[in-house]
Amino acid sequence: MSVIEMIRKSLLASLGAAVVTKEKVEQATQRLVEDGKISRDEAEKLANELVESGKHQWDEIQEKMAETVRKGLDSFDIGSKREFQELKEQVDNLEKRLTVLEKVTEE
Repeated sequence: MSVIEMIRKSLLASLGAAVVTKEKVEQATQRLVEDGKISRDEAEKLANELVESGKHQWDEIQEKMAETVRKGLDSFDIGSKREFQELKEQVDNLEKRLTVLEKVTEE
C-alpha cells in the first residue's frame, strides 16, 4: 500500500468520510503539504478523491435511508397518494349519486 493510500484511508477514517466538506478536506490535505508528507499535486488529487468518495457514500446512505423509510411505511399498510385520490373521487361520486337519489325520492 502506498503512502498516499495510507494517508487517504487515515483521512477518511478521521474525517468521517460520508459527510466531509470540501473545505475540511482541503484543510487536512494542506496540513500534509505543509508538513512535507505529500506534494501540492498529490494533495489536490487526494482532496478530490476524498470529496468524491464522500459524495458517493452520502448518496448510498440516502438510498438506504429512503429504502428503509419505504419498508417502514409499507409495514404500516398506508395507502399511496394515488390510492387516496382514487378513493376520494369514489366518495365524491357516491355523494353526488346519493344527492340525486335523495332528490328523486323527495318528489
